Amino acid sequence: MEEDSDTREILPADALNPEPEDSIESSSSCRAPPYSCPFSVTVEPVLFLSTFSLALQMPLYTQYLWDRISEDLGYNGTKGGGCNSSAAHDQLQKEVEALTAHWNLYISLGGFLVGLFVVILLGSWSDRAGRRLVLIIPSLGLAVQASIYLIVMYMKLPVAWFLLGRICSGLSGDFNAILAGCFAYVADISDKRSRTFRVAILEACLGLAGMFASIIGGEWRRAQGYINPFWLVLATNLATALYAYLFVTESVTPDPEARLFSARHHRAVYDLYMSGGQGGQRARLWLYTLCFFLVVAVHFGSRELYVLYELSSPLCWDSELIGYGSAAQHLSYLSSLLGLKAFQLCLEDSWVAIIGLVSNMTGLVVFSVANTTALMFTGYGLSLFLITSTPVLRSKLSKLVDPSEQGALFASVACVEGLCSLVASGVFNSLYPATLHVMKGFPFLFGAFVLLIPAGIIGGLRCQEQRMINRETAVN
Repeated sequence: MEEDSDTREILPADALNPEPEDSIESSSSCRAPPYSCPFSVTVEPVLFLSTFSLALQMPLYTQYLWDRISEDLGYNGTKGGGCNSSAAHDQLQKEVEALTAHWNLYISLGGFLVGLFVVILLGSWSDRAGRRLVLIIPSLGLAVQASIYLIVMYMKLPVAWFLLGRICSGLSGDFNAILAGCFAYVADISDKRSRTFRVAILEACLGLAGMFASIIGGEWRRAQGYINPFWLVLATNLATALYAYLFVTESVTPDPEARLFSARHHRAVYDLYMSGGQGGQRARLWLYTLCFFLVVAVHFGSRELYVLYELSSPLCWDSELIGYGSAAQHLSYLSSLLGLKAFQLCLEDSWVAIIGLVSNMTGLVVFSVANTTALMFTGYGLSLFLITSTPVLRSKLSKLVDPSEQGALFASVACVEGLCSLVASGVFNSLYPATLHVMKGFPFLFGAFVLLIPAGIIGGLRCQEQRMINRETAVN
């Protein structure tokens, strides 16, 4: 079993040798914000608030698309809390489902296409320009997106206007830039002993914020509609930017000559994957990157379909049940973190990743045939360890490159994650309406089969590594 934890391996290599504490304190005091937090809290509130706003708006946004498209087509099957079972309305419901999935695809594609390379630029730029800007700029972009969504809802503009909001958010880096900035900040300010605990706190913020937002979102939407919850989304994003400006101390000495638009960022990534390596390192780098791409793509793609799947027959969930379902999804962040720590006590990291993939696959298979609420929540229960595979893959990738290549590596990982969202939105939102009349849950079954590929690659590479270790042991 490897000594270093997976979470620690995702951090930049240059953060493994922090400055002495007195040096950090003196440099931070020169770049102090207007106010300082009285507790040992830094970027945790930034990540919590951003995750809260994102988890609050995502299911409500899909439900709003459903309601607007249903209103335009004259479908009211879910207005009374149940689904209309007549043949005419059943056909109309399928049309609503197809249009909602297509608009989800168009709007997601617009945002991700714009933000695909912005995150990699902002992340590399923050190494010289400072971390606080990478926390403030995306928060303001998300606030602009929420403002545009509110205007669409107040004026009942065509749903195509949602695309403008997503593009504005993508231009600012979107939530992925905040996530990258928070982990980089913790790497800057923590030492070897405290870093794992600090990163674990950030991981817990993702799950806690998601569960909290999901639980209150459904109830609030049912009681007051869509507009008031989206006002909270706007206020939360503005509060995130304000907190980062007032209370987050800069962890990197800003360089006034730092350039955001530079070709060196992409050139470093190209050299990382195309230059030669020793002992098949570059081949393993490509294979682990492929595994990471497939795992994250299935996660993103299936997540986009949950609300649509739950709204329609035979489940016909209301906003309250959708909120509880979304909370169950976010619970996997906490359960996977605890499971990762427990499994590492007796298993090597590769087998921990395979356990996470098996958990994900079994949950997706159950989702594909779920026709009752109990069966749907059974699928959520079986997926409790689905997140454990991604930190292991990040760890494997980081160990395959030199310390001087860590920055280029994680810049490429950010680009891959953006590409995952792009591909997942296109494939799953297209596959769902295409197979709706054959097997409604086929996209989930498709995702489970796709996950067999990274499971086989990870297991095969681990067996190969073990054989090499055994041969070296025998020689010595």
